Amino acid sequence: MPVSISGDPNTSPDHSSSIESNGAHHIELITICDIQEKFRNAIWEFPKVVATSQKLVKAAKILNIPVFVTTQNASRLGATVPELTSLIPETTPEAIDKTAFSMLVPALQTHLQSLTSSPSDKLSVLIVGIETHICVTQTTLDLLAAGHKVYVIADGVSSCNAGERPVALHRLAREGAIVTTSESVLFELLGDAKDEKFKAVSGLVKETKEETRQAVETFCRL
Repeated sequence: MPVSISGDPNTSPDHSSSIESNGAHHIELITICDIQEKFRNAIWEFPKVVATSQKLVKAAKILNIPVFVTTQNASRLGATVPELTSLIPETTPEAIDKTAFSMLVPALQTHLQSLTSSPSDKLSVLIVGIETHICVTQTTLDLLAAGHKVYVIADGVSSCNAGERPVALHRLAREGAIVTTSESVLFELLGDAKDEKFKAVSGLVKETKEETRQAVETFCRL
């Protein structure tokens, strides 16, 4: 599948990789799980999932972070929604289609392995999509089992039944995932207001302020 989205490769710094104290690279990427047309009328607050995913795709372009997309049985459930595909360059590969619930199918594993240069390199994976308690959960558990860090974006995941979300998110937090919001994770990726990408990311946050407010108020009440 993967759809790799990046900005100008000559632009510095590249937020897709950072170096830890032990010399290992920590590589950031965004995964978009099964946000497909046939789910539009089935998933609770589907438009808010799409809006948060759009924001992260735009941020990925600013920060030079790769994005990977999957679909679940696209012949029956349709393609990725046009609100997202319209943001993806036409020259990028199509999404990986799967029947497994986890995104971590062999085709995606191959692409993820291509991002690392040594066994010590680990991924920091941001995940948005559906359904929280099925595909998002199984993907997260598989990534954690492989030793990667996973950020589940609470304002960017949903299920058909709203009540499934909090149960799944609590479980994933206990399993070791970081359950956070899209705005929080963007500023975590920046790390410093002196970063040259701060102005662009801050502008994106302001541009999507109302959509983010609505998504957080809907999805993130404790």
